[in-house]
Amino acid sequence: MKLATLKQGRDGQLVVVSRDLSQAVVVSDIAVTLQAALDQWAEIAPKLQVVYDQLNNGELSNTIPFDQKAVSSPLPRAYQWADGSAYVNHVELVRRARNAEMPPSFWTDPLIYQGGSDTFLAPQDNIRMADEAWGIDFEGEVAVITDDVPMGATPEQAADKIRLIMLVNDVSLRGLIPAELAKGFGFFQSKPSSAFSPVAVTPDELGDKWQDGKVHLPLLVTLNDELFGKANAGVDMTFNFPQLVSHVAKTRAMGAGAIIGSGTVSNKQNTDFGSAIQDGGLGYSCLAEVRMIETINTGKPSTPFMKFGDKIRIEMNDDNGQSIFGVIEQTVEQYSPVV
Repeated sequence: MKLATLKQGRDGQLVVVSRDLSQAVVVSDIAVTLQAALDQWAEIAPKLQVVYDQLNNGELSNTIPFDQKAVSSPLPRAYQWADGSAYVNHVELVRRARNAEMPPSFWTDPLIYQGGSDTFLAPQDNIRMADEAWGIDFEGEVAVITDDVPMGATPEQAADKIRLIMLVNDVSLRGLIPAELAKGFGFFQSKPSSAFSPVAVTPDELGDKWQDGKVHLPLLVTLNDELFGKANAGVDMTFNFPQLVSHVAKTRAMGAGAIIGSGTVSNKQNTDFGSAIQDGGLGYSCLAEVRMIETINTGKPSTPFMKFGDKIRIEMNDDNGQSIFGVIEQTVEQYSPVV
């Protein structure tokens, strides 16, 4: 089934969305918010499934048109947002651009950072930043939302706790990252609010495209109305979602509604670095990878980071070209702090 959250107060109003994303129905009699549904998933999910089936069968009279601009991220705020770097090709490129060796452990132990989860952006909200010099970048990713996960859960146990899947734009400020990492304490200012797709879907909604804890479909990334990337999210993913969830739960239990991200989707494309769309390749899911390749090849990057007015679009379609999660579409806007 497909679920979304209408903008309403802090935590929004849960709606069930039709498979074709055209209609929705408010389900406040079942659960007011998505978090409330996740808190009692075993009891609530079957009731939502009934509504979903009725909606798709045209059996409901209380539907409303589904407006992607009227929704927040499925969880407007969450108790946990931990983002991985499961596509090790992306990490390898970063380090090669810096002439740094890649530790062998990167292939066996996932990289994960804990992001801010109190103020997610809506999927079609502007990205507001004060300074272009911060190196504004997008990162196209996939994420899962879990049920309660016990501490020490194995990947097999973690797989049974994945409830929903969605897309992510993990906004990154590349100009601030080096100084933060140099302190040895991780990301903070360099990782502002992320945005998630209008709709979160249950794994069964993906059919055979959800296999081995991965989504086997291209992630479409469009920058300023030109296709920038179409890397397959199921390819070159070194650590699948059950492994990422298990890694997060090694020393702590996870509460229902925890969000775990894949990191930037990145394909090697049978080359050392991948290849751009205009060169016949699958392209990229962030600007940093293009700049890394330029640095490796010529000694310096030539592609700029995002400027005010630039627009990013992230989506994923099924085999028939139908949008599965709806569209993340955002424009970079200059922000002036309120005095």
